[in-house]
Amino acid sequence: MRRTLIKLNKVWKTYHMGVEEVNALRNVDLSIYENQFIVIVGHSGSGKSTLMNLIGCLDLPSKGEIYLDNEDISEIGENNLARIRGKKIGFVFQKFNLIPTLTALQNVTLPSVFQGAPLNDKAKELLTFVGLQHRLNHRPNQLSGGEQQRVAIARSLINDPDIILADEPTGNLDTKTGDTVMNLFKELHTRGKTIIFVTHNPNLEQYAQRIIKINDGMIKEVKK
Repeated sequence: MRRTLIKLNKVWKTYHMGVEEVNALRNVDLSIYENQFIVIVGHSGSGKSTLMNLIGCLDLPSKGEIYLDNEDISEIGENNLARIRGKKIGFVFQKFNLIPTLTALQNVTLPSVFQGAPLNDKAKELLTFVGLQHRLNHRPNQLSGGEQQRVAIARSLINDPDIILADEPTGNLDTKTGDTVMNLFKELHTRGKTIIFVTHNPNLEQYAQRIIKINDGMIKEVKK
């Protein structure tokens, strides 16, 4: 039986806009297991970004409980949250979020620096895995959009996380380049990683084992 990596139990996220309360998530229950490929879809304002932030340990719930690998993270401090985030989760963002003054190699190494153990050799291996062994010393402005996204994927893997959380990972890419990036995610899934996509693009649903739709802060799982 596969272990539960992420569990949300009756989770609410409420924002205060002056005197008004906005419930971005409403009583959400969700379990995500190791080595699943999940696509979370929803339109703008549906609550999918809020859900992503909670799953990714970037925010805490207003009510309810969140467990990451059986550890309750619902009320822990930011330092501990950052520690867990750095070890357990790799992030891939739509806009790549690369540091423009750093080379591809330095960008990939950066999360391991924050964890106190720069992993230059591993960074080179990961850039080779994503097909960029010839771009180690190139800065982001010297790379195409697809190459920058592959650098971001390599960076997400540097601390060997269990979970890869990708926010609109093909949103800024043409179809051909997007297919190349998706093939990398499929390969990572075959290697045992849990992949979670957050997107408004229904075309990405074809890659999923589970499809979770969110609307008005509530989720509904769609079986394939």
